[in-house]
Amino acid sequence: MYHSFRKFSTCIVSQSPKGLILEKNDGIRDEIRELAMRGHLSKALSHFYDFHASPPKPPLSQLQQVYATLFHACARHGCLQQGRSLHNYMLSHQPNNSRDLFVANHLINMYSKCGDLSYAHLLFDEMGHRNVVSWTTLISGYAQYGKAYECFHLFSSMLVHCRPNEFALASVLACCDYEHGKQVHAYALKMALDTSIYVGNALITMYSKNRNLAINDSCRDEAWSVFQALEFRNIVSWNSMIAGFQQRNLGAQAVNLFIIMQNEGIRFDRATLLSVFSSFNGTYCDTNDLGLWPLFQLHSLTLKSGFSSNLHVATALIKAYSDVSGETSHCYKLFLEMNSDQDIVSWTSIITVFADREPEGALFLFRKLYHVRLKPDRYTFSIILKACSSLLDDRHALAIHGQVVKAGFEEDMVIENALIHAYARCGSISLAKQVFSEMHNLDAVSWNSMLKAYALHGQAKEALDLFSYMNLRPDSATMVALLSACSHVGFVEEGIKLFESMFAYYGIFPQIDHYACMVDILGRAGRVIEAMILITKMPMEPDSVVWSALLGSCRKHGEMHLAKLAAEKLKELEPRSSLSYVQMSNIYCSIGNYNEAGLVRKEMKGSRVRKDPALSLIEIGTAVHEFASGGNNHPQREAISIKLVALIEQLKKIGYVPDTSFALHDIEEEHKEEQLFHHSEKLALIFAMMNEDKLQNRGRTIKIVKNIRICVDCHNFMKLASAHLQKEIIVRDSNRFHHFKNRICSCNDYW
Repeated sequence: MYHSFRKFSTCIVSQSPKGLILEKNDGIRDEIRELAMRGHLSKALSHFYDFHASPPKPPLSQLQQVYATLFHACARHGCLQQGRSLHNYMLSHQPNNSRDLFVANHLINMYSKCGDLSYAHLLFDEMGHRNVVSWTTLISGYAQYGKAYECFHLFSSMLVHCRPNEFALASVLACCDYEHGKQVHAYALKMALDTSIYVGNALITMYSKNRNLAINDSCRDEAWSVFQALEFRNIVSWNSMIAGFQQRNLGAQAVNLFIIMQNEGIRFDRATLLSVFSSFNGTYCDTNDLGLWPLFQLHSLTLKSGFSSNLHVATALIKAYSDVSGETSHCYKLFLEMNSDQDIVSWTSIITVFADREPEGALFLFRKLYHVRLKPDRYTFSIILKACSSLLDDRHALAIHGQVVKAGFEEDMVIENALIHAYARCGSISLAKQVFSEMHNLDAVSWNSMLKAYALHGQAKEALDLFSYMNLRPDSATMVALLSACSHVGFVEEGIKLFESMFAYYGIFPQIDHYACMVDILGRAGRVIEAMILITKMPMEPDSVVWSALLGSCRKHGEMHLAKLAAEKLKELEPRSSLSYVQMSNIYCSIGNYNEAGLVRKEMKGSRVRKDPALSLIEIGTAVHEFASGGNNHPQREAISIKLVALIEQLKKIGYVPDTSFALHDIEEEHKEEQLFHHSEKLALIFAMMNEDKLQNRGRTIKIVKNIRICVDCHNFMKLASAHLQKEIIVRDSNRFHHFKNRICSCNDYW
């Protein structure tokens, strides 16, 4: 009797209205959570608003859990607008919820992950109480968006209030430079947090990113030391170390570590394969004589694991074959044999390989897509536009642009950014500006692409004006573009001001690219000693680009002592490069010291270093014609030579004086001039005039691409030729574009 009564009373309690309400609320809450986590955010929010509006009101604790779940989902899916609307709804109905630590931390996380860092920081400042999660969440947000200064400053403040956990340390390490990273590492050691897998992985990445070290007896590799010291390693640890080797061109070490990883039975993923495939570069081939055999084995492993269908993995695999074999034809054969049922992923991968090495071949393959009834996607379009950027004329980019519009991708930001880059590299700055001005949404890449376009065409004033309207925080690439623009036109004070403002105003730590630009800015302006002083104050070792910039400035201004130093440094860093030898030979020739110039050439020959031949390309109709200095191999060389001599005589009448100061040998003046007359860009111009009816724009504009820097004599020649022929002549050399028109060059003779 007692047991029956107890059972009966329990049933009454379980079926009470309050119990039914709680059970119903729990069901709705679980349904909202399930929808949110599965990505159906709009539906989850709709359910929540209905749930909240219908009586009776759910308990406060239950509401806080639902709010936290929804804010977390907004952060996860990057839905800032929905998250902001939900936040406003919460403030209008339960304002006290925003003071709850649990909910507040989720709010900061949502705003941080969605990029509204200023508002996230405002909420953080208004918190009455913070815990380690609050600090870590905001630090992680700054790290995610590369805000190194804010991230490290916030981390330093955190040390005063509470002890950081391993997640805070890992976040701040993600954006540390070498010196700050060492400080964080020291703190981790002191707090015994260096053994954490999260901290260890972050340290490996930080050291790999900031230290260009080789594995040898005289040089300690901190990343490798951290990896070896880890008691427990997960797949991220292995991937970070393999990627670290690959980033530093230690391909053999990366491949060997992957082999160890396999021997120990550690599973690999997409990121592992991308790093390993990227390790099969020129450096790997120089240190390994096994040829294609390791790549064959890795290819087989990729097929068995099913990763070969991934776009990025397939691209990296074919590129690896291209780097090892050096032949695109071999890659194309591999592509045909890989799979009898190729999809757009595999086609995009082979087009990517050709885009880097043979852009005309990439266009050919792109056209074949339509024959096999495949539709290009956004990745395919972005890659083929990259190929177009390497071509001479903008008609190819225009044709692809038409296909983009037809396919409905005209408002895709990635493709629009690729169009800006392609048009600018093809010489059409006006079309690049048009694409930029018509974009509905602009990201940092959009702004940077347009700034780089202006820099490439010597329009520094336009670049600086555009920068003043930039409504996004500039990043490292932004500053490189602006400094490069200043370098090309001699804006010395503007460049110095920008360089000094990088850290002070934008929290951007100057990297080696920024220092290289500043060395170039100072050196070109004749302030070579200041450029050298800047090099000595750099927080990192100068690379070949820095020394090359200094050497070029020394050649321009006749600074022999520093030129020798820069040339020796270049030889140490790039022993197979001819640049240091050629520049020093030119410097000696310019001052009439032909004996020293001859010795430099003899040393170069003894070191088995070969100078890259000077080449110029010009597109006539649908064919691209290549000219080397001398033009001896061209089938129409005699006709070209006759017309060139005639044009030179006409230009001499209007002021052309051959500049023989850089002639390589002490020979008769007549022979020096003859050498100059057969420079490749002059031959290309004459050939263009011989085929004027086949040129684009009816020959009003002539575009020439040169693989090295245009010389002083050819520069003077093109200025006068543009006036005499009544043409605009555009020459893209290894550094920039020169627009010649009516005796004036767009560079104002500053290059």
